[in-house]
Amino acid sequence: MAQRSAHPLVPIALLVFGLVAILLLTVPTEDVQEAPGFMYGIVLDAGSSHTALYIYKWPADKQNGTGVVTQHSECHVKGGGISSYAGQRGAAGSSLEACLDQAVDQVPTARHPLTPVYLGATAGMRLLHISSPELSDQILQEVGQKIQSYPFSYRGAAILSGQEEGAYGWVTVNYLLENFIKYGFVGRWLRPGRATVGALDFGGASTQITFETEENVEDQRDLMKLRLYGQQYSLYTHSFLCYGQDQVLKRLTAHIVNSQGFSSSVSHPCLPAGTSRTLTLSSIFSSPCTDQYRPSSPMDPQASVTLQGIGHYEQCEGNVSQIFSFSSCSFSHCSFDNVFQPNVSGSFMAFSAFFYLHSFLQRTLGIDARTPSQLETAAQTLCSMPYEQLQSLAPQKNPRLQDYCAISVYVKILMLRGYGFDDTSFPRISFQKKAGEASVGWALGYMLSLSSLLPAEPVGLRKSLTPAAWGTLLCLLVLLLLAVLLFILHRARTGKKKGVSESTI
Repeated sequence: MAQRSAHPLVPIALLVFGLVAILLLTVPTEDVQEAPGFMYGIVLDAGSSHTALYIYKWPADKQNGTGVVTQHSECHVKGGGISSYAGQRGAAGSSLEACLDQAVDQVPTARHPLTPVYLGATAGMRLLHISSPELSDQILQEVGQKIQSYPFSYRGAAILSGQEEGAYGWVTVNYLLENFIKYGFVGRWLRPGRATVGALDFGGASTQITFETEENVEDQRDLMKLRLYGQQYSLYTHSFLCYGQDQVLKRLTAHIVNSQGFSSSVSHPCLPAGTSRTLTLSSIFSSPCTDQYRPSSPMDPQASVTLQGIGHYEQCEGNVSQIFSFSSCSFSHCSFDNVFQPNVSGSFMAFSAFFYLHSFLQRTLGIDARTPSQLETAAQTLCSMPYEQLQSLAPQKNPRLQDYCAISVYVKILMLRGYGFDDTSFPRISFQKKAGEASVGWALGYMLSLSSLLPAEPVGLRKSLTPAAWGTLLCLLVLLLLAVLLFILHRARTGKKKGVSESTI
């Protein structure tokens, strides 16, 4: 008995699949980019008073040598800055553990080995390096060893110069304000029509002023050229070491103690009336910033002095003014301390302690301090308030409450007499803590600049049919399906005719 032949549709199906396979192998294809994903970077901002860890991310296919960087998250280290751990072996590194652990959780595991980590130390460590290079080197080594124990790509711990700190703060400000072009056109970058904004930073041990200028910068040490997004920027930037708020308060106290003959009790016109503060001479004169006020004869470092607050604005202003030197200038124009500065121009953003002071004056006194006269009124009002009245206006616990008179007077002199802001230029300063979702400071600018040094990650490619090939393949498949359908109908009709013929025999 003869075997039954295979189902008539089997050879047709094999034919269809064979034709499709041939088409897929022969039709033209094109390369299509896979989604690049994100690269991550970590910057530890080791300031004089505290350390903050910032995690940034940007597309792996970064643009024109500068990544489009955004802030992913941040973590603030408990305790003081790393310079405060001088002489305590291992303490500076251990203080970073909680934030580094958080970074391990927040950066995707697959990205850990590819994530660079930088630690930048600022004025606190600059001062420590002046007084004790050995201790500053030891701290940098210890924090470096701690960071290397984590699964990231450690790129070093360094002390930033004042000019670098100022310039990177300027980059951050203008990046967040979108004053740089972020997207190109046919490989060419266009200079934005918007002018850049100057940056005013006020930390614990130093203050920085940075702005773009077309004037001749007579002191080349204060000139910095940056290239971002295909454009060259000429910046004036200067950092005043010992002019941060913590060091200013120390210098002011040292000056007052010195001027009153190092007696055990002195009147402090910048402290609110009704307050007193007892300090040891060693705590006052432990900083290189107070060297000029030290007594000429040997002093007992454990001897104490009591500061009696009298809250007198005019006397406070007179004492704070003597911290600056406005008398000499070897250039065509100076800010103070014989430092050249071009005329301020354009808008500025003031951040860090500038923001916190402005916010305090606004919340506590209801004074916005957007003009020089408003700033002076706020300082006068603040310094004339007894401490009890000040506490009633600011009932929340504020460890700096006694210091706001001195700091507001200092900022007024720095801004108006030092930097040269006036009734026209001062209102063009905005006081901000964040822009968008990112904290304002030098760290983002640092990461933004350093990202251009990181190799661009190869973009994954996959094969894809061109639109024309897809159209051709679709037409052929439709024709094949029609042919199969016609063949089935033909076989069905032929089968019926054959059945009718056999029944008539």
